[in-house]
Amino acid sequence: MKKIIALVSAALLLVGCSANNQSQQTENHNGKLKVMTTFYPVYDFTKNIMGEEGEVSLLIGAGTEPHGYEPSAKDIAHMYESDAFVYLDENMEHWVEDLKPSLEEDGVVVIKGTEGITLMPGSDEDEEGDHHDHEGEEHHEEGDHHDHEGEEHHEEGDHHDGHHHEFDPHVWLSPELSIEVVNNITNQLAAAYPEKAETFKANAKAYIEKLTSLDNEYKEALKDVKTRTFVTQHAAFGYLAREFNLKQIAITGLSAEVEPSPQRLAELSDFVKENQVKYIYFEENASEKIAKTLADETGVELLVLNPLESLTQEQIDSGEDYISVMKANLQALLKTTNQ
Repeated sequence: MKKIIALVSAALLLVGCSANNQSQQTENHNGKLKVMTTFYPVYDFTKNIMGEEGEVSLLIGAGTEPHGYEPSAKDIAHMYESDAFVYLDENMEHWVEDLKPSLEEDGVVVIKGTEGITLMPGSDEDEEGDHHDHEGEEHHEEGDHHDHEGEEHHEEGDHHDGHHHEFDPHVWLSPELSIEVVNNITNQLAAAYPEKAETFKANAKAYIEKLTSLDNEYKEALKDVKTRTFVTQHAAFGYLAREFNLKQIAITGLSAEVEPSPQRLAELSDFVKENQVKYIYFEENASEKIAKTLADETGVELLVLNPLESLTQEQIDSGEDYISVMKANLQALLKTTNQ
């Protein structure tokens, strides 16, 4: 908390003056809203909603791991210079809770993507990866109290180095929940800028049609598969697994940066051998050292399953986006589920 306050003070000095009336000044400059988003899925969703009505920027850049990200004074200054700031959830961007009151006081519209969405309990021990199929009802009961329980999590913000997640934030990896996130962002933007609401809603409708098509593609491909268990580098795919009745076995917890214990690796090695697993999934933007170690030990192949927390600059330059990467993820998953 103290660190954030110091960064805010430094950020306001960088801005050069109070950010009061900044929103009006920004929009009047070119007729477009200036919108900052936190990490890639939020950026891509917001960009599709805004269309030509805004300039959407990405705070956490290409190849950067968002779980451990901390904004600099310069980053915070850019937030104050925006009309709107869109983030996913305090369980992902833990630092937002401390910044939000000050941003709103200065006239920045702060938008939360998971508003009203029930989150599954989180753990860096991957307990949810082994049991989530049986805990669905409990998740909904706990989710009703998410906004209140989040206060306890935020008090722990200064101890984030362990990347503990009270709740699992990876909702964007479920196409169905991504539609909810898009609707949330759309509704909050429309409420903040009613003169642009019709355009936002029309853009969102067109994009949701694409997301629905993606969701249907997953449902059709995964409905009658032979194998429903997959082994992945970190526990990012719990919501995807829940939606499509799959079972995620993760090497690490909700953050790819937390290394598993030797005991955990030994258990996974036994599991891979006993269940004749042929593929272990890793992600391009994080170290695959642990996944490679397990793959080498068990003699299985490594494949990419992208958690879409960020894209590489090469992917962005080549025109890849949320939908194209999710389609690639489906094809990768089918190598396991069809064996």
